[in-house]
Amino acid sequence: MKKRIFAFALAAIVFGMTMLTGCHGSRGMKPFEMPEQFDESGQYEITFWAKNDTNITQVEIYQKAIEDFQQIYPNITVNLRLYTDYGKIYNDVITNISTNTTPNVCITYPDHIATYMTGSNTVVALDELFDDPRYGLGGAEIKFDSPTKEEIIPQFLAECEIDGKHYALPYMRSTEACYVNKTYVEALGYELPETLTWDFVWEVSEAAMEQNEDGTYKINGQNVLIPFIYKSTDNMMIQMLRQQGAGYSTADGEILIFNDTTKELLYTIAEHAETGAFSTFKISSYPANFLNAGQCIFAVDSTAGATWMGSDAPLIDIAEDKLVNFETEVMTIPQFDTDDPKMISQGPSVCVFNKADPQEVMASWLFVQYLLTNDVQITYSQTEGYVPVTSKAQNSEEYRDYISRMGEDNDLHYDVKIKAAQLLMDNTDNTFVTPVFNGSASLRDAAGQMIENTTKSVNRKKEVNEQFLNELFDDMVSLYRLDQNAGTVGVNTDDLGPLPATSVALLATLAAVWVLIIIYAAYGWIKVKKEQK
Repeated sequence: MKKRIFAFALAAIVFGMTMLTGCHGSRGMKPFEMPEQFDESGQYEITFWAKNDTNITQVEIYQKAIEDFQQIYPNITVNLRLYTDYGKIYNDVITNISTNTTPNVCITYPDHIATYMTGSNTVVALDELFDDPRYGLGGAEIKFDSPTKEEIIPQFLAECEIDGKHYALPYMRSTEACYVNKTYVEALGYELPETLTWDFVWEVSEAAMEQNEDGTYKINGQNVLIPFIYKSTDNMMIQMLRQQGAGYSTADGEILIFNDTTKELLYTIAEHAETGAFSTFKISSYPANFLNAGQCIFAVDSTAGATWMGSDAPLIDIAEDKLVNFETEVMTIPQFDTDDPKMISQGPSVCVFNKADPQEVMASWLFVQYLLTNDVQITYSQTEGYVPVTSKAQNSEEYRDYISRMGEDNDLHYDVKIKAAQLLMDNTDNTFVTPVFNGSASLRDAAGQMIENTTKSVNRKKEVNEQFLNELFDDMVSLYRLDQNAGTVGVNTDDLGPLPATSVALLATLAAVWVLIIIYAAYGWIKVKKEQK
C-alpha cells in the first residue's frame, strides 16, 4: 500500500506540474524580436477579435478591411471573431492567456491591457515596430498608405502608453456629450449657456419635477420624467473628481478616490436622486430612450452613441408613437469651471499579442496598421459619433466633406452625430485619461458603483450620511480588492477576472497532492508505531 500511495502521489505531483505549465505557458514567452525581413513566402493565419453593437455597417467595414488587406498581402489570412461587449473580449483574453491561445489582434482598452501584461511578454511593446524604417508606421516597405507616427493624434497615442512603452495603437476615439432637450429647457424659462455647469443642470432638473394635480409632470404631460440620466457613472465620478482637482489615483496605482470631495459629490447626487431628478442607465435604462420619449432633458452618453439621440435619430430604439419632437443640442458634459473644461477621452485601441513565430507577429502588425488607413478610419467613424485617430484622416478631403454636409439627411449626415464628432475634435486639448495599471479596471468599476449604490439606497429610502459613506468606501475596497495596491501599488494580481478552468484544476490538484502527502506521512508514522510495539 505504501508503494501505491507513493506512486499515486508522485503521479499527482507530475500532473500538477503539467497543469502548472499549461496554466502559465504564456508567462515564459520570449520577448518579441524584430525580424530582419517580413517573409512574404510564408503563409500566416491570424485572428482578430473585434467589437460591434450589432451594427451591420460596422461588421461590413471590418469584412471589407480584411478582404482589401488580404488582396495586398495574400499570404496573410485574417479570421474575424465578433463580440457585442468589451467585457467579454477581456474575459476571453484572460482565459486564453493561461493556455497561450490569445488572439493575434484584438480591440481593447488600456486598462485591460495592463491586466493582460501580468503574463510576461504576452502583449507586444510596439515602439520598435513604430520606428522601423521598413515596416514601421509609414514604413518604406509597407504596401499601403500607412500613417506615420506623427500623423496619429498625439493625445490619442499617449493613451496607449503603459510604463513608458506603447502597447497599442488607438483605433477610434470618443468622449462623453450631454444631449439636451433644448425645447424643454426653454419651456422651463431657462436659456442654455455656452457651456453647461453642474449647478445649471441640477437647477433645471429640479425645476422640471413640478407636477400637475393629476400627478403628471407639467413639462411633458406624462407620468414619467427623469430630467437627468447618466449612462456611464464611472466616467461621471472620474470626470467630476478631475474637474475639482481631487484625487483618483496615481500613475503607479495608489488609490486616492476615497476622499472628502468624493463624499461631497455623493451627497449632492443623493440629494437629486431623492427628488427623482437624477438616475443612471443601470437603474433606469438607456438615456436615449427617455430622451426621445420626452421623459429626459439631460442625457449623458458617449459621442459614439449619437446615432440613438434625438427625434430624428437613425437608430431610435422606441416605438414611433412614443417619440416626442424636440430640438436636440449637443454639449460638453457639465463643468465646475467653464474656463478650464475637462472631459474624458475614451474609445477602443488595438493591441498585438506575442507569438512564438516573430513572422506571425509581423503579419499582425501589418494588419493593425491597415486599420489606421484613411479608408477604414473614415468609413468606420461615419457609422457613429467616433472621430478618426489620425490627422491624415481628419484633414482629408473626404472627411472634411462629410463634416461639412451636417444635417443634409438623417442617416449618414445626421446632424447630432456629426455635432458629437465635432465636439471631440474641438475639445481634444481638454480631454484626459486616467492612469493605467494592473487593477485600474477595478478602480474604474468602483468609481461608478459608488454612484450606483448611493442612488439605489436613496430609492430604497435609506439615509445617505457619514456612516453610510464610510461603509460604502469599505465595501468598495473589499469588493474590488483595492486594499492590495498601497506601497507596491498597481500590482493587483487578483484583478484577472474569473479564474480560468485550468487554474481551478491546478489548485484542486495541488490540494489533492498535499492530502496524499499527509496520508502518506500518517501511514508511515502509524507503521513505525506498530513496529515499535
